[in-house]
Amino acid sequence: MEYLTLNNGVKMPLVGFGSYKISDPKECQISLETALDAGYRLIDTAQFYGNEAELGEVLSQSRVPREELFLTTKVWFRSYSEGVCRESVLRSMEKLKTDYLDLVLLHWPFGDTYAAWRDLEKLYEEKKIRAIGISNFDPDRMIDFIHFQKICPAVNQIETHLFCQRQEEHKWMEKYHVAHQAYTPLGR
Repeated sequence: MEYLTLNNGVKMPLVGFGSYKISDPKECQISLETALDAGYRLIDTAQFYGNEAELGEVLSQSRVPREELFLTTKVWFRSYSEGVCRESVLRSMEKLKTDYLDLVLLHWPFGDTYAAWRDLEKLYEEKKIRAIGISNFDPDRMIDFIHFQKICPAVNQIETHLFCQRQEEHKWMEKYHVAHQAYTPLGR
């Protein structure tokens, strides 16, 4: 497995298993077990996907030790109020049956992202989250965010594939040492 070292020193696998639109418990079990058997260690989910509990059940029964996994989830924008974001992340941890998350992203740049980020920063400082980041942030929003927050996002997860290469966005992420993480890398 190849890794990328994030701006805070955390190593993140370069290839991951995305769980969008996998909500049926049996399908979730088969898909995740197959991915783990194939060597995937980065598991990506989101509160919006509605499958954190199903993934947590499979992961809790997996023979792959938790410390070998890299679990990512994303906070849905309706939970961006201060305090509400924190509680939603703690619920995600319960559903995923883990006492820490490797990466938590703000799913969209809508609502009170600043309040939500303050909650993520606190969870990061408490070592409940190993890295925090953003998703679907265009360069202007990302740069604004970097300049007005205490902790720089480690990742910006954006749609990136052959038909949506995001070269300009990539330049800005490189400039600010924010890892460019693709979703739908094979296209939609």
